[in-house]
Amino acid sequence: MALWKETGSNPSPSASGTPAAGGSSSVTELHKAPERTAEPAPAADAARRAPARAAGVESVIAAELAIEGKIVGGGDVRIAGRFKGDVQVDGNFRIDAGARLEGQVRAGVVVVGGELQGNIDAAKQVDVLSTGVIVGDVKAASITLAAGSRMRGNVEFGWDEKHSAVELKGTSRSV
Repeated sequence: MALWKETGSNPSPSASGTPAAGGSSSVTELHKAPERTAEPAPAADAARRAPARAAGVESVIAAELAIEGKIVGGGDVRIAGRFKGDVQVDGNFRIDAGARLEGQVRAGVVVVGGELQGNIDAAKQVDVLSTGVIVGDVKAASITLAAGSRMRGNVEFGWDEKHSAVELKGTSRSV
């Protein structure tokens, strides 16, 4: 496979990538083999992404969009439009005022300013803003509700994994 474009009378390059001796061809290199984009090492890739996340980069579903599907990833996500489907992100998740989500949410920090029809599970922190509406259950380490926010469902907060395991062991015994 050639990684260059050749012009002139001698189309065959030597092993070094330059025209063969005696030929009067002009070689225009498009890519040298060592400079081809190689997959970065995992550590280098993580280091490359870290500054972008620290700078507040997030994926956004704009207010004019209505999407149905599934969101899975490692970054921050913000919904300003309409989304139907489940969301599972390692970062932060936000539903803006006027936005709507129908589905389950699993994220580190969840901020609800719009409407959520579904459950929030295993979030470290959930903040429901004054414009926020949740119809579903919430399970989080911490929850903050602003005056004017609305919710219909069950809430479980203040339990970390250690306390949950002890509680389950204590209730699973039969007498």
